[in-house]
Amino acid sequence: MIFCFSISCNLSYAKSEKIIIENCYDGDTCTTINKEKIRLACIDTPEIRGKRADPEKARYVRDYLNSLIKGKEITIKRITYDKYGRTVAELYQNKKNLQRHLYEIGLAKVYKKYAYQCDWSKKLLEHNKQ
Repeated sequence: MIFCFSISCNLSYAKSEKIIIENCYDGDTCTTINKEKIRLACIDTPEIRGKRADPEKARYVRDYLNSLIKGKEITIKRITYDKYGRTVAELYQNKKNLQRHLYEIGLAKVYKKYAYQCDWSKKLLEHNKQ
């Protein structure tokens, strides 16, 4: 078990492990069967509620993500915690990075402010600068 005494504690040294996703609230927030809240690192998807909400697109992305991982065992690579106490992590299914997959099929955007947390998004932004 990893103990953190700061909400910004960096967990990038943590080993990958298997978890089971209970449900995804939207395209970038899921909950495990152990009630751990996961914020998918390095991407941003449409919001269900709020000022910039796009509920129809948000539900589509959520439903697609749930169809891939809900109730299934996946691999998690924890990175840190966000200001809401959620675990920020990369999720993998059969070695496929799910954040990158959502980006590649047009359901997510790279979250530029946090792109440095994931190798794939960091490289993508560096490539686009050239």
